[in-house]
Amino acid sequence: MSKLLAPVLAAVLACTAGLAHAQSAAAASAGAGNWDKQHPRRAEVNARLANQNKRVKQEVAEGEMSKGKAAKIHKEDKAIRQEERDMAAQNGGHITKSEQKVLNQQENQVSKQIGK
Repeated sequence: MSKLLAPVLAAVLACTAGLAHAQSAAAASAGAGNWDKQHPRRAEVNARLANQNKRVKQEVAEGEMSKGKAAKIHKEDKAIRQEERDMAAQNGGHITKSEQKVLNQQENQVSKQIGK
């Protein structure tokens, strides 16, 4: 290798290593749950899910809902919560208004199952 190319190659390798480190740090940060969990749209969706969970538990305690039906509703709520997290992961910790609308529509369908 020529004496002129060695410093250039070393600089390119150093830049590549630096970029790889920065990308892995960003990925680790996102994977660690450093999202904006208190973003207003996320907070609203999660508050609705928590309220539905409370309603289901109350109905089971009062004997108005079977444990099997409660488990089905909890499973649906869990899927909605995971979808909310996935959406937020794609948007830097936020969910868009259209995503919030979709999640609310899903929650509305689950909510209709409670109290029947």
